[in-house]
Amino acid sequence: MTPQEKPQIFRPSTSADIAGGETVCPVCSRETLDEFVPLRVLEEDLQKLISANAPDTVDFRAVCARCLKLFERAKEQIIKDAAVQKDGSHVLSTPLRLDADDRYTGKSVTIAFLDSGFYPHVDLTTPKNRIIGYRDLLHEDGDLNSLFQPDVASWHGMMTSVVAAGNGSLSNGFYRGLAPDSDVVLVKLARTGRITDQNILDGLEWILANRDRFRIRVVNISAGGDDEQHYLGDPLSQAVEECTKAGIAVVCAVGNSGHLPNHPVVPPASAPSSIAVGGLDDKNSINRSRRGMYRSSYGPTVDGFQKPEVIAPSIWVPAPILPNTPTAQEAALLDTLDKSEDEDLHKIIREHSGIDGELDAALDRPAHSIRQIIALKLRHEHVITKHYKYVDGTSFSAPIVSSLAAQMIEANPKLSPQSIKRILISTAERLPHYEVDRQGWGVVDPRRAVEAARSFSES
Repeated sequence: MTPQEKPQIFRPSTSADIAGGETVCPVCSRETLDEFVPLRVLEEDLQKLISANAPDTVDFRAVCARCLKLFERAKEQIIKDAAVQKDGSHVLSTPLRLDADDRYTGKSVTIAFLDSGFYPHVDLTTPKNRIIGYRDLLHEDGDLNSLFQPDVASWHGMMTSVVAAGNGSLSNGFYRGLAPDSDVVLVKLARTGRITDQNILDGLEWILANRDRFRIRVVNISAGGDDEQHYLGDPLSQAVEECTKAGIAVVCAVGNSGHLPNHPVVPPASAPSSIAVGGLDDKNSINRSRRGMYRSSYGPTVDGFQKPEVIAPSIWVPAPILPNTPTAQEAALLDTLDKSEDEDLHKIIREHSGIDGELDAALDRPAHSIRQIIALKLRHEHVITKHYKYVDGTSFSAPIVSSLAAQMIEANPKLSPQSIKRILISTAERLPHYEVDRQGWGVVDPRRAVEAARSFSES
């Protein structure tokens, strides 16, 4: 079938149609000159997956070649490793949702993470340990032991680092980050509770002192400081500027206070040279017409700067579950029950008594009733598999952009932090019908950003 012989696609108009043209793909909402492939010639399970990602359509008979390639590449992994529901819906991986260029994986690029705590998840340590540095700022000697002891402070930093640099080893590579070959340096800032300006400042000063030792090119900060500050008199903002001058791109979560009247942006995200990342709600879909905003903070800052500069997925983000915790035990039980036959449910719950009180209390109920409880708990606990769940917040959109920066540096090692920011802005895509203040220059486009990085020349 040639582009001139494209079949008629029946579906309601979307905002993307206005921008893209009259004939667009019903899944990705892009106008294309490539061939459209009839659904009827595809395998049934592939039809089901594609149809589940075009929920705004009434009826359609074909899909663009680009979307077909995306889903053919991911089909086997999705069916085997993702949470596929009876209607064909599932939690998509970040690279798939953003159409990332898998030729670049952050190889030979080091990303540093500042957070409350970490854990050496297998997605970072196998088959090769890519954690090349760890520092616990709560102890003078660094206290390496704290990395291997899961506690209430470990989950957040473990998730942010794996969202960016995890290789998805527990999902056959499906739930990987954009930079699964990058090296990571982990800097523990606090135990629990709010991370302060001073905590983050201490972390950035350590990064500056050790940047050459670990070849740090990107630092991810998924934490906010205390209050709004003018950057000229704020030590934390000045530390961000020093990192940028030293060749380190500073990527910051802009915060989750978009629902508040003043929607404040605080340091370090408010620093002029930082790359502040807001939140996109893509509805767990590659359909661009479904994209909306997350409740992320936004400027202008007290100094009048536009923040965030870009947005990235901040909901339905796949992340690892902290091992050896009650959460991990519950997820494993729910995953086992979900995959078991009805006649085995009561036996499995008895064998795992004490893990979930609601399931223990449901032992006198019939299998179909227990099955409903399992489905509700999977949804409520955001469980994808026994190893992964989906999370939300700009804490997780920031590491997506950090991993994209690592891809860009791999493509062009000569990029400066300023050039990385410039390329991210120039290749982003604004959402229609949402205020510019909330989204900055729009949704990051990894494929376009990497291509632009490859050809970019510092003047």
